[in-house]
Order: sequence, then structure tokens, then C-alpha cells
Amino acid sequence: MSSLNTQLQQSPEIANSIQVDDCIINYHDQGKGDVILLIHGSGPGVTSWANWRGIIPELSKHARVIALDMLGFGYSQCPKNKKLDRAAWVDSLVGLINALNIERVSIVGNSFGGAIALAFAKTHPEKVNKLVLMGAAGLSFELTAGLDKVWGYQPSVEAMRGLMEVFAYDQSIINDDLVRMRYEASIRDDVQTRFEVLFPEPRQAGIEMLALNEDEIRSLPHQTLIIHGRDDLVIPLEVSERLVRLIRKSQLHVFGECGHWVQIEKAKEFTQLLADFILTDK
Repeated sequence: MSSLNTQLQQSPEIANSIQVDDCIINYHDQGKGDVILLIHGSGPGVTSWANWRGIIPELSKHARVIALDMLGFGYSQCPKNKKLDRAAWVDSLVGLINALNIERVSIVGNSFGGAIALAFAKTHPEKVNKLVLMGAAGLSFELTAGLDKVWGYQPSVEAMRGLMEVFAYDQSIINDDLVRMRYEASIRDDVQTRFEVLFPEPRQAGIEMLALNEDEIRSLPHQTLIIHGRDDLVIPLEVSERLVRLIRKSQLHVFGECGHWVQIEKAKEFTQLLADFILTDK
């Protein structure tokens, strides 16, 4: 294991790297104890650190927290001709867990990451302790204007500000520095080139590629916590309402006055929910 790029060691977004098949995965690994795997969403320029930086420090006081840049995102690297789809993302998680000699994990999946968490739990149920799905995809639903805006992003400061206005209910958290930081992340190196090929038009096909059918969801045996912002403009609350009806051992927590950025807008409450659910023996 080594840093991905010695010139970028000062960046908090870059942590550890490990070879998994023909790819190099950038991942954060903090804390000790039961393992919690964090899977980020699919926003332009996203990294695991950008997605989870507000909760990793506190959560890692209670557990071993691993947060990776998924293939096609952030500072993870893979061949340009590698096909990235639900199966490839699941396989990369299996490879990472095996390479780190970890037997079981609890998984927290955000949006796109929720869909991958569900797929991982379906194909490798023995490797999963508990599931947390936050603003998760993973079922078929009609493409929202918000998600179309996310996946159809073309880089500009104005476009990034518009995206943040879609993500957040509380518009006061959106400031020029945050917009500029996320915009700069979206134009770094080949980030946009990689992003554009992940979810091309027609974007409804991206939703279907990530989706499991209802029978597959219904078969999941894991204890599952489903979390959603009531005012989410990217993934409809209705998706989580369907998930809680399908997954036998599930519960749903809805945050009012909260959009798609639950982990940012409700960081303290979200982290407490995770710790109480994952680390309590039931």
C-alpha cells in the first residue's frame, strides 16, 4: 500500500491505495473495531472524503471506517476501456474487502452508493452485517429533473452552484468557497471525461442499470436502516418508502427540512443514527 501520488500527499482526499485486479483504489481507513464501509454518491467531482468528511472523524471513534473512491470517481484509477457497471462496482468492493482480509462489513450507501450496497448484499449476503441506505437508488423509478441535472452536468461555476441548490434544502450552506471547491474538483485532470461516460443519455437507463427487482430486494435478510431527506429532489422519498415495505428487517427514518445531502445537512443526527443502529447488537 502507498499513496496514490506523492505530489498530492497533502490533499485530505488522498489516503491509502491498494491494487484490486487491474485497478488502484484510493481509500480512507480510520478507527478500530467492527468495520463500516462507506459508499459515496455519483455527483460530479465527488470523492469519498468530500462525501463523508463530516462523519468519518466521529464514526471512527467507535468502529473501523473504510471509505473508498468508487471506480470511475475520485482518485481511484482503472483502465480507460474498463466497463463500469453495477457488477464491476460490486466486484471491486469484494476485491477491496478480500485484499484487506476483512470477513464482514456493515455498509452505508449514499444515493448511487445505496444501489451498490443493495447489489453487494444481494450477491454476497454472507459478507454483510447490517445495511444503511441513505437517499438510495436501487429500485426503478422515473428519472427526476434533479438527477438528470446531476448526471448531465457540464462544468461551470454556475452549473455547480445549481447542482448544490438541488442537493441541499438549506440553501445557507451553499457559499462561494464551497461552490468553487466542488467545481475545481469536477474539472481536475480527466474527472469530467470519466464522469460523462458513466451515465449517458438516455439517463433512465442508468437508473435501470443500478436497480434490483423487487423480488431480489425482498429476499435480503439483513437488518437495514433506511434514511431519506423529506425534501430530496434527486432521489424521491417514495423509493425509500418502497424499500422499507420490501425489506423485512428494515426501518425508515425521514429527516424533515432536509434534501439529498443528509450526511451534510444533518451530520450530527445522521452519525448518531448510524452508530446506534450498526454498533448495537440486536
